[in-house]
Amino acid sequence: MELIKLVDEQFNTKKELPNFRSGDTVTVHYKIKEGNKERIQLYQGVVIQRHGIGAGETVTVRKISNGVGVERIIPLASPAIEKIELNKVGVVRRAKIFYLRGLTGKKARIREKKM
Repeated sequence: MELIKLVDEQFNTKKELPNFRSGDTVTVHYKIKEGNKERIQLYQGVVIQRHGIGAGETVTVRKISNGVGVERIIPLASPAIEKIELNKVGVVRRAKIFYLRGLTGKKARIREKKM
């Protein structure tokens, strides 16, 4: 078990990520390579879940694009992630908010935390 932790620490390149949880709205700046060119694509949505620890930690982000729900699983240790911005802090009572998949319109809104 200690050997696994040792390898995990070597491969885990810590990035400065904001402290976000499920229910928060984030913008992920994702590097995309097209041939020999490289550009940054923004992906903004609601965090549905955080899964795993260390180098294997992933985040599922959901957004509505042209009336269709789109989810993207993003590994946090990926070198393709430029940065993650926290836009809104949502108030939810679950760690994994999969119930959003069945909701549309105003029902799918998440209350915003008052600061």
